[in-house]
Amino acid sequence: MASDVEASAAAEAPEGKKNWKRKGKHDKEKPWDQDPTIDRWTVDKFDPSWNEGGLLEVSSFSTLFPEYREKYLQDAWPIVKGALKEFGVSCELNLVEGSMTVSTTRKTRDPYIILKARDLIKLLSRSVPAPQAIKVLNDEMNCDIIKIGSIIRNKERFVKRRERLLGPNLSTLKAIEILTGCYILVQGNTVAAMGTFKGLKQVRKVVEDCIKNIKHPVYHIKELLIKRELAKNPALATESWNRFLPNFKKKNVKQKKPNTKEKKQYTPFPPPQQPSKIDLELESGEYFMSDKKKSAKKWQDKLDKQSEKSEEKKRKREAAFVPPKENTQSTKTTDDNNGIADIAKSLKKKAKKLRNSEAQENVKIESYVASNEESHSKKKHKSSSM
Repeated sequence: MASDVEASAAAEAPEGKKNWKRKGKHDKEKPWDQDPTIDRWTVDKFDPSWNEGGLLEVSSFSTLFPEYREKYLQDAWPIVKGALKEFGVSCELNLVEGSMTVSTTRKTRDPYIILKARDLIKLLSRSVPAPQAIKVLNDEMNCDIIKIGSIIRNKERFVKRRERLLGPNLSTLKAIEILTGCYILVQGNTVAAMGTFKGLKQVRKVVEDCIKNIKHPVYHIKELLIKRELAKNPALATESWNRFLPNFKKKNVKQKKPNTKEKKQYTPFPPPQQPSKIDLELESGEYFMSDKKKSAKKWQDKLDKQSEKSEEKKRKREAAFVPPKENTQSTKTTDDNNGIADIAKSLKKKAKKLRNSEAQENVKIESYVASNEESHSKKKHKSSSM
């Protein structure tokens, strides 16, 4: 359709004049396109002189926060308010509704700062500390909140895979933070990350692969380590790195269990016919009973069932008041052991008394013998002197 219009316009145009309705008519080389001194990837810091008039309309964003964050936000709100005041953004903490609101004012000059303020209150509601969350107001810092709660339905599997992302003593999470250069916080059903765009992209890939059970975070860490080493070599800047990266294959793939249903032996004869209700009544003799007798029998059966149930309940109630059986064997053995110990103690005491009495007797005899010998020697000495 467009080619037909261009062809008709070219036919109607007079000779000697150019047809300006062509594609890419403004694609001309500018003098600054080939300037090697200009770095086109740098983000210039906003200068308030670029927008002296301010904003025409008021923009505002609000977010809810959980109840357990109320006390912390109440304490840290002066810090948040002071940080946003520098950029001319007003903020409000509503404890009744449980919400945070940020909005532009007449003093706001940077039109993008309101989006940064929105990210700030989102991070605060996801348990990021206030000093860390305020860093998102810088131009170099960006944030990403990854929702992981809706990826998997089974709660037990979700908890296990979330713990896999953290690792023992948060070692896996710290390794991912160092390699990606991002701040990561796993809280409930979300993962809050802060860093550069490149790092946030890597973090999202690692988190989603972990929760979906596609790849373990340790394998991602190995890949990031290899990529960091390859980036140091300028010769490999234009080459593909796939040949250096490892290919991890899943080994624990669930296989379908074979159906192990036992096949019944084939018989050409149909199964025997089950007796009907009338047949059963004929066998028991109820078929020939009158209606009164039938109702009386039903009533009697009902009473019997009730009595059986009441007896069972009574037995259960009485079982709570039955005293437990005493373990007579254990008490007997303990009594016997105590009796043997007492006998042994009494025998030891008697043996001690006998030893002490024998020792005393020996001492008395020795003293008596010694005194007799001395007196005899004295008598001999006297007789010799005479």
